[in-house]
Amino acid sequence: MRRFWDDAVRTLGGTPDAGDLVERYAEPHRAYHNAVHVACVVRDSAKLADAFAFTAEERAILTLAACAHDVIYDGKPGDDERASAAWAREHLAGLEEEHVARVESLVLATITHSSDDPLAHVLLDADLAILGSDPEQYERYSRAVRQEYAQYDDATWRFGRARVLKTLLDREVLFVTEPARQLWDATARMNLARELQSLE
Repeated sequence: MRRFWDDAVRTLGGTPDAGDLVERYAEPHRAYHNAVHVACVVRDSAKLADAFAFTAEERAILTLAACAHDVIYDGKPGDDERASAAWAREHLAGLEEEHVARVESLVLATITHSSDDPLAHVLLDADLAILGSDPEQYERYSRAVRQEYAQYDDATWRFGRARVLKTLLDREVLFVTEPARQLWDATARMNLARELQSLE
């Protein structure tokens, strides 16, 4: 992950400062939102970026946002993303402001999973790619997310998780980009429906 970060910063003409990036993603409470997740988002972002005419500069910005998007993770939606965006700004201080601001805006887009920025579309789709994984991998993902919310009893968890799953399934568009829809949409909907049924 540090290599992803350092290479992207150098591409943008800066001097890398990954700070505590690696240590953050190794925190013991992270069962899913860890370094493996980040590596997958970086990989899937790059896969989707291949379908678009993204420049090397845009790819670097996308990589930095993927690395930073969950760097602060305390299970506080909204607060975590804003803190992660602030962390990115601090550790990208040597880059041109336009690059820093765009990375920051991409991280903030993960709060609502909506944006007008084409780079954000790719990041958001890559962040949800796990939903379209094979059933066994999806099951590991759902167990890991449950582990991250272990402070909640089963009834509370089932209620909250079911609400999230229904919201996702009710979306007319689950993935923003056409390549992501082709890769993951059908399988994602089957996985979500299966998990929802198990909760109910």
